[in-house]
Amino acid sequence: MLFNSIDFAVFLPLVFLLYWKVFNRSLRLQNAFLILSGLVFYGWWDWRFLGLLVFTSGTDYLVALGMERTAIVRRRKLLLGLSMISNLGLLGFFKYYDFFITAFHDGFTLLGLPFGLRTLGLVLPVGISFYTFQSLSYTIDVYRRHLPATKDPTTFFAFVSFFPQMLAGPIERATRFLPQFQKQRSFEHGKAVDGMRQMLWGLFKKVVIADNCALIVNAIFEDPAGHSGSTLVLGAVFFAFQIYGDFSGYSDIAIGCSRLFGFELMRNFDFPYFSRDIAEFWRRWHISLSTWFRDYLYIPLGGSRGGKWMNVRNISVIFIVSGFWHGANWTFIIWGALNALYFMPLLLVGRNRMNVDVVAEGRSYPNLKELLAMLMTFSLTVVAWIFFRARSVGEALTYIKGIASASLFSIPDLTENYKAYMLMPYLALLILAEWRGRGSQHALQHLGLQWPRVYRRALYYGLIFILFWAGGEEQQFIYFQF
Repeated sequence: MLFNSIDFAVFLPLVFLLYWKVFNRSLRLQNAFLILSGLVFYGWWDWRFLGLLVFTSGTDYLVALGMERTAIVRRRKLLLGLSMISNLGLLGFFKYYDFFITAFHDGFTLLGLPFGLRTLGLVLPVGISFYTFQSLSYTIDVYRRHLPATKDPTTFFAFVSFFPQMLAGPIERATRFLPQFQKQRSFEHGKAVDGMRQMLWGLFKKVVIADNCALIVNAIFEDPAGHSGSTLVLGAVFFAFQIYGDFSGYSDIAIGCSRLFGFELMRNFDFPYFSRDIAEFWRRWHISLSTWFRDYLYIPLGGSRGGKWMNVRNISVIFIVSGFWHGANWTFIIWGALNALYFMPLLLVGRNRMNVDVVAEGRSYPNLKELLAMLMTFSLTVVAWIFFRARSVGEALTYIKGIASASLFSIPDLTENYKAYMLMPYLALLILAEWRGRGSQHALQHLGLQWPRVYRRALYYGLIFILFWAGGEEQQFIYFQF
């Protein structure tokens, strides 16, 4: 079920009313209803994959109980290994089986040797990369004794199948999120209203920005050789806004929706395109995944404790694994490696923690140094996004080669993509609103709160009008494919 669909527009109010008016008699009833809602929400896409969600949840629930009941280190490690094999095995099979079979086939063919196995054309279950990582964080934290195993299956299943964030995050830690299912919740009007504001802004980013950008990006990336260098640059820039609007829009909707039900999800995006270097960008982009890899991969590898070169190795592993997590294609691995390459100079000279504050804090405008730093960081990110968006490495190289041609200095040809001109005011609105709200949790958190009520309502109703007036063709969220 898509957030930007009529189905969800009916589903959400119905679940909200039943949750607070019918199932508010007890915590267990509310959690059970959340499980049912999550199963309906997930099964709306394809009910056949509900079994995977139930299997993952059931396995990790029992594994954690087993670890709780024994103090024998060997048994605890075996149980943790079972959880890891179960979660990563399912993820690897559906997501990477065909990739590795194709790679082995190509390699053996090159050597003149037959290779019998064939690809299966597997359909990737929506959200599997997200809910498996969330469930796996629970068993790892129970193993580390960071939290006790929950004995209530209703609580745990509600934690894994919570519908606002189960398909594309944020990827929550059990230590932070599971306790919210174990305590009584009450409706808070202020949080709910702010949640609706965040949902509205998320829908604007998805429906108006991302979906309209997608039409332009698809046309340009479909035939990179047939466009001028300047047009290709615009296509790459539009994709940067598309993926940001799409993914951060989902996160805003998920976080805002969760607040309607009394939950607080972790922040997933912190205005990343205002970053002044790549290190800052990665502290602000897909925060839940970056911190997941930090806690469960980077630190166990040794983090920065083994010296600078050990740190370089560990950072490189994180970026490459992050690329591989995004998809079974060499383009994603190169995207991760390219970001690692961007990051290394900052790490080697010890400047990777230089920009940790809000840019131009307390000022309306950035100074020239900050502006140039943001433009440089954005430009590097856009180049990396080309590999992320391209269907193959060859297509990405063709795209970059086209940018590097003499036609880079020509006037972009957007005759067939006239919507690009219509989109410009909305992109300006996005940038201005997010710049003004860059110190907040989301762009609308404080915007207009000091205005007279009539102006504030005009802002919200104006955004709703834009959603219907300027919304692009309905597009599936990009990160559903991961």
